[in-house]
Amino acid sequence: MDKDALLDYEYPDLDPLPSKIETETVPPCDPTADDMLYHICITAISLVVMLILAILARRTKVGNRQKGLPGLLSPVNFLDHTQHKGLAVAVFGVLLCKLWGLLVSPNPLPFTKDSANKQNWVILGVFYYPALYYPLLACGTLHNNVGYVLGSLLSWTHFSVLVWQKIDCPKTPLIHKYYSLFSSLPQIACLAFLSFQYPLFLFKGFKGAERTNTTEDLSSSYYKDYVKKILSEKKPSKVGATSTDKPKLPQRVTDAVKSYIYTPEEAAFRFPLKLAISCVVSFITLYQMGLVLISAVVPTMQKARFGVDEDIANVLAGFQIILSPDRKEVVRIVVYYMWCVEVCYISAMTLSALVNLVLLMRSMVLHRSNLKALYRGDVYNVYNCQRSIRASRPALVCWMGYTSFTAAHICIGMMIQTLVFFLCLLIAVFLIIIPILHRQNLILFQILLSMWPFWLMILLAVVLQHITARFCFIKKTAGTHDLNNRGNLFLLTYLLFPVNVLIGVLLAVWRMVITALFNIVHMGRMDISLLNRNVEAFDPAYRCYAHYLKIEVSQSHPVMKAFCGMLLQSLGQENKAAQRSRDAEEGIQLVQQEKKLHKVSSAKRARMHWQLLYTLVNNPSLVGTRKHFQLQTVDNFLNGSLNRSSKQGSKKEAIPQEAEAAASN
Repeated sequence: MDKDALLDYEYPDLDPLPSKIETETVPPCDPTADDMLYHICITAISLVVMLILAILARRTKVGNRQKGLPGLLSPVNFLDHTQHKGLAVAVFGVLLCKLWGLLVSPNPLPFTKDSANKQNWVILGVFYYPALYYPLLACGTLHNNVGYVLGSLLSWTHFSVLVWQKIDCPKTPLIHKYYSLFSSLPQIACLAFLSFQYPLFLFKGFKGAERTNTTEDLSSSYYKDYVKKILSEKKPSKVGATSTDKPKLPQRVTDAVKSYIYTPEEAAFRFPLKLAISCVVSFITLYQMGLVLISAVVPTMQKARFGVDEDIANVLAGFQIILSPDRKEVVRIVVYYMWCVEVCYISAMTLSALVNLVLLMRSMVLHRSNLKALYRGDVYNVYNCQRSIRASRPALVCWMGYTSFTAAHICIGMMIQTLVFFLCLLIAVFLIIIPILHRQNLILFQILLSMWPFWLMILLAVVLQHITARFCFIKKTAGTHDLNNRGNLFLLTYLLFPVNVLIGVLLAVWRMVITALFNIVHMGRMDISLLNRNVEAFDPAYRCYAHYLKIEVSQSHPVMKAFCGMLLQSLGQENKAAQRSRDAEEGIQLVQQEKKLHKVSSAKRARMHWQLLYTLVNNPSLVGTRKHFQLQTVDNFLNGSLNRSSKQGSKKEAIPQEAEAAASN
């Protein structure tokens, strides 16, 4: 068969022939700043930085006489509400972006390109990247200029190399040609924030505006202001509490909208650090998950839509589906339907992202409400039962993993929501919207229309029960409601029993749909339980959140910290006063000791004199060193030693003299 005949066979009715879509092939790109060499160098630099920080931490602990393991740095105090949260939030954002790339990249670690053992390299990378970015967070722990200089060096190095690599290789063959570039935008933003924040801290350190205390600042004014605000709040009046006036509909709508909008309070409440990190991590997870869902599916749909030709008519004819006798018309219909599928998918993903953003705002409002309630001691309002707010083993484990669990639930929830919303939109578009617009293929409406007697019976039964209950079976006497016409009520109840069974089936289906949609929509939230109050302990996500609140409230209660700060402040004042009085007492004691040096007891002086005499008798050569013997004549000495006769005379003279001295003392 010649070429022209083959072309006529393939495209008999198209003139000109449709052009084949060329798939753009993106070759692997190796940036100028080699990733392997960069990681080797940055790992060595990070190790040196950690050694320097360990030495500084040891000197600080020794200088402050602190106990504990010297040189062991804590990255950040997660229970301090007064510290700057930007460093920890940014580092956790960078770490999340790297871990996300670890899962989607064919080469998890830059040190090797062995794809056969990817699972092992992923496990190793899960521990490598936290260790790599640990110095970036630990540089701000010591609150000194050396740490800020090292933090500036590390942050600028990470930021510069990452931007350099993305400029060199904006396109990569991973998922989509621009996926790697867009996926690194949150990481670039977090590193840019660190590159700005560390020099700012260094500048404040030179000016003396940055605190140098490495421990928790219990003397912060936040805790005292919180206590003052609590004490200054007035209880609502009894008239307002017992008022039965319901707010109007516009007011209720406004209150409902405000309950989903988080507005910060001035000096009244500060978000815990773990919750702030969780919110940012959730937002980055939404971005990364949405980027994956768009990059992995939409380009494939577009390629399939652009690749439709007249052969699709033959394929559909094999399934006894005849859209049109004209093949060109079939191509246009299929392309249009595929475009509708693409729009439904993008709309579903967008709707899922928006729903999660709204629920994230609602979670922030609920976090603040729950923490305030627990600070007040209103445990029953939060947990619906009495619980002891104290640290425990399961509570501590849940507190440690709360941020990570939040990111995982957001990821899984967004995937399920996108799938469910996509199916719902497909049903709505292809069974309702398109048939109504084109006035054909009204299959769903035909089925419903064929069942109109059933729907009419259901509607009349429901309306009948409501009307009779309103006007026949309920009477109002003396301001109270009571049953009326009980005989007719019992008769109607018996007669409508079979109809109510059918209504119950519809209610069961509606209940299942509503419950499934509610649980799917709230899948990413851990602050509410998807189960009933009586069995909410079996919801692992809500159980983790409840335990997290226990640790936060028991260890970071503002009133408790305000009390501890006041105790430390009073203790410091007492120590200063005691030190001043101690210094005064020591000065008086020193003066008294100088006076007492001249007042030695007579017994002690006599004992000293007898010991001196015994020494001189047994060592005659030492007699010449005595002061009153230096005035003796030469006749008293014989061959450099005391003469016997003169010795006896001297002894007789010395004893009365020393006795007189002892008596005078």
